[in-house]
Amino acid sequence: MPSRATDHLPNPTPVRLSRRDALKRLGAVGAGLLLPGDIVLGQSGDIVIAGEPVEIVVSSVSPATVRLTVVPRANGGVETQDFASRPADGALVPEGQGHVLERRRGAGAVGPIRARDLVVNFIASPPTLLVETPEGKLIQRLTLDAQTPGMSFLLGDGPLLGLGQGGPQFDRKGTTDRMRSGQGGYQLSTHGARVPIQWLVGTDGWGLFIHQPLGSFDFTGTEGRFTPGRDSLPLDVFVVSSRDPKQIMREYARITGLAEMPALWTLGYLQSHRTLGGPDEIMSVARTMREKKLPCDALIYLGTEFCPSGWNTRNGEFTWHKGNLPDPKATIATLHEQHFKVVLHIVIEGRRLTGTVHEPCDPNDAVPSGRDENDRWPANRSVPCYWPYHKPLFDVGVDGWWPDQGDGLDAASRLNRHRMYWEGSQLYRPDERPFALHRNGSAGMQRYAAFLWSGDVQSRWETLRTHVPIAVNTGLSGIPYWGTDIGGFVPTSEYTGELHVRWFQFGAFCTCFRAHGRNWHLRLPWGWNDGDGGPPETGSFNPDPAELKNPQVEPILKKYLELRYRLLPYTYTAVRECCETGLPIMRALWLHYPDDPAAVARGDQFLWGRDMLVAPVVEQDASSRRLYLPRGTWVDFWTEQPVEGGREIERPVDLETMPLYVRAGAILPLGPVKQYADEQVDEPLSLVIYPGADGASALYEDDGRSFAYRQGDFMRIEMAWQDDARLLTLKLAAGSRMRAPASRTIEVRVAGRQKKQIISFDGQPMEVHL
Repeated sequence: MPSRATDHLPNPTPVRLSRRDALKRLGAVGAGLLLPGDIVLGQSGDIVIAGEPVEIVVSSVSPATVRLTVVPRANGGVETQDFASRPADGALVPEGQGHVLERRRGAGAVGPIRARDLVVNFIASPPTLLVETPEGKLIQRLTLDAQTPGMSFLLGDGPLLGLGQGGPQFDRKGTTDRMRSGQGGYQLSTHGARVPIQWLVGTDGWGLFIHQPLGSFDFTGTEGRFTPGRDSLPLDVFVVSSRDPKQIMREYARITGLAEMPALWTLGYLQSHRTLGGPDEIMSVARTMREKKLPCDALIYLGTEFCPSGWNTRNGEFTWHKGNLPDPKATIATLHEQHFKVVLHIVIEGRRLTGTVHEPCDPNDAVPSGRDENDRWPANRSVPCYWPYHKPLFDVGVDGWWPDQGDGLDAASRLNRHRMYWEGSQLYRPDERPFALHRNGSAGMQRYAAFLWSGDVQSRWETLRTHVPIAVNTGLSGIPYWGTDIGGFVPTSEYTGELHVRWFQFGAFCTCFRAHGRNWHLRLPWGWNDGDGGPPETGSFNPDPAELKNPQVEPILKKYLELRYRLLPYTYTAVRECCETGLPIMRALWLHYPDDPAAVARGDQFLWGRDMLVAPVVEQDASSRRLYLPRGTWVDFWTEQPVEGGREIERPVDLETMPLYVRAGAILPLGPVKQYADEQVDEPLSLVIYPGADGASALYEDDGRSFAYRQGDFMRIEMAWQDDARLLTLKLAAGSRMRAPASRTIEVRVAGRQKKQIISFDGQPMEVHL
């Protein structure tokens, strides 16, 4: 299949090896791979994998990525099944298909096949594919079985990361994983729902994406073992090789696609509701947010059935609960006047979701939006028939969606649900970026700006502690927009104001910043100080009455709400970088410090963008937090004191402090405190320079709502700091333009100093001496 990146390349002529050279190459990868008897090049025997004659197809995707496909041969091995004709699962983008270099059927056909900067060799017994550099360095060895399904592969020397949301943490080595999607995937209470993505990141310089089939993994041995589920063939594998972690992430994005830009408001605070007490309560929450000046962008409403009184009549139904929303259009209009977005909870169950919003509905495929006349969920659902149920809600002003459930959907249907909300929303609002927060996911979901949360976890310290590495592995798996139910969905005896504060601090540095859970009044910023606790929804949970009058909680939550909104210019720039490069927003230290083994191994902390290090406090009654600072100079965000890295430190903490550090040389753009992301505030942008090293940063802006940035309507300011000269330079990036106002007032300060300098930037290159 053609690829833009490789169309110009001629098909290489395979290099034939002598018996002596072939044995020498085999010996280099281990005696266990030596062929019995003579190696006869060009012999006529079939290649047999999992009991079937196959053809092996080698495709070049990029200089760093090769695609290896094992395709069954039909009609007694005469014809090769057309892999491209198989039903698409939607995971791959055209750029990731690759350009076919070679097809091999004969067992005696020994490589090498040159695939740009990689070389592929095939060994007949056992059937083995070797991926090496041109210099002969082994990158990956895929050993197949002639009679039984499965594949073994090298695990590498460093930690093994990725593999989606949930499952055993942090390093996947030494574990087994059934890769079962949904709430029943793996230890829901502490690890959350499982979103399996068959993308493995070898931190010593490689990546492995098993596109098809889906299966399970065993990492307990010296080699990894992949066992397919239902279908053992075709086997479709991508091998990536690079010493640069950023290149490895870009290659995964090349295969499955880059993320789309979300709206700016989706990066603000999202407040969930559960059991509603009528229209007055809906308005009271909104009013209190604004009166207390607690920044918030969206109010989210659960459906009826998972609670006794939600926004609708029942899960799956699109009819309004008249007791709570007697005039939904007027209510939503009032909330919009207060600058809140409105997001609604939607449920479907079933097995398959097929078709697209661009197709007509076949009347034979039409089913109810929820259960059928027998009170059962239809197994099969058609997108063209289902999506129009949403239009009346768009018509009254609903801004976003919370597609829940769907654990029973197959992988293609899970991805199609993401696609439906992205493309369907644009049918009705073509120049507005959609928002949908999903429970389930699949490879490629980032192409639809899909948000994900970790499911119905319990309010426990172990859950909070485990979710830090879960966040890191989720980001490495191509899922950049992620969060968790702040406080934990199911309250336990461990749920106190302290746990809520620590979870909220962590949530302020998750891409999806949202509080949700049973006893939902405790999820409100003032919930631990109003003596209520909300409707009791977990029989075994009885909060300590003293905890319900905890005056410490609300001020601390407000502090982190305001910090989240002040950081929006920095965060939004990191989001744009994600959409251009494939780098997540919540980043493993490995991505920027691959040569620091201690940094690579840390899963209990992460980088927020490139320049901020976040170390959540995950222990009860903590008075300090032990953390690792990578090599170089860092600056404590709170005290602005420099600290040398390359070592562990013990940072004292009180309840209001979560350790944050900024890389020396960083230029951090900070906005004024806002009550919602799009608020126009008559205060300047601030640039805080963290001295101790040279550095370069950027600030990206667009309108935060539309797709105009695709046509060049955006601003990117490139910023550089020369530490010895104390010189800051600013200039517009090529292809960008100034956004209103034409001249920007900017407040500039060096961390550790109080003196501020006010400058005016009009798009022309300028220098500022500090």
